Amino acid sequence: MLKVDLNADMGESFGPWKMGDDAGLLNVVTSANIACGAHAGDPDVMAATMRMARDNDVGIGSHPGFADLQGFGRRRMNIPIASLQNSIRVQVGASLGMAKALGVKVRHLKLHGALSNMTCEDEPMARACYEAALQVDPDLIVMVLAATAQVSAVQSLGCSYACEIFADRAYNDDATLVDRSLPGAVIHDASIAGQRMVDMVQAQAIITESGKHIPTPIDTICLHGDGPTAVQMAHAVRDALVAENINVTQFLGRSA
Repeated sequence: MLKVDLNADMGESFGPWKMGDDAGLLNVVTSANIACGAHAGDPDVMAATMRMARDNDVGIGSHPGFADLQGFGRRRMNIPIASLQNSIRVQVGASLGMAKALGVKVRHLKLHGALSNMTCEDEPMARACYEAALQVDPDLIVMVLAATAQVSAVQSLGCSYACEIFADRAYNDDATLVDRSLPGAVIHDASIAGQRMVDMVQAQAIITESGKHIPTPIDTICLHGDGPTAVQMAHAVRDALVAENINVTQFLGRSA
C-alpha cells in the first residue's frame, strides 16, 4: 500500500498576532514544522504548539528560516554562510531545548520560505545549512523538496531524509516552485489540490504546470497553514488520499 505523511508549517503566530489555525490543522496532519522565532513565532507560541502537537500525536519538526519577521522569511537575503549556520544552530537549539522541557522529541528539520527556495537551487548552501542543524542533533530527519539540490545535499551528507511536495503550489519543469508573484503559482481550490496529490503520489512523480512528470520518491506533502482555507484544503487532500487507499502516516526517513 502506498503511504504518505502530511505536514504543515505552524507556530507562526507572534504575541497577540495570530497566523493560521494550528489547532485545526493538527487534527489533520501527521507532522508539524514549528517556527523557531526567526521568521515567525515566539517562545510562548512554540511551547503551546509543541504541546498541541504532542496531544495530537503529531511529529514535531524544527522550522528555521531567515531572521526576517517583517517579511515572514519570504525575502531572499545575502548572508555569509558562517553567520547563516550560526543562525540555524541557534534556532534548532531553541526547538530542542523547548521540546526537552516539555518531554517531547524533535524528529525532523525543514527549512522555511526563501531560505528553502535558495537551497533548492544551491547545493553547497543546502549542505551548509543541514550540516549546521545536524551538528546540533545528528538524528534529525531532514525534510527536502523533492528533485532539487536539497536532495543531493542530504545524500552527500549521508543523513536520514524525507522527500516533500507541496499540495497548493505549482511546479516549474526543473522541480522548483513557481514564483508566488506569478498567476497560478498558489492553488486555492481544495478539490484540485486533493486530486493533484493523489495523482503525484500514485505516479511517484512531480507533475509540473506543463504536464511534465519528474520521477521522485514522495514521503510527505506540505499543507500551508497560513491561508484562510488552510484547514479546508488539508481535509480535502487527506480525504482524497484516503479515498484512494493511500495510508496517511508519519514518514520514517530514507537512508542516503
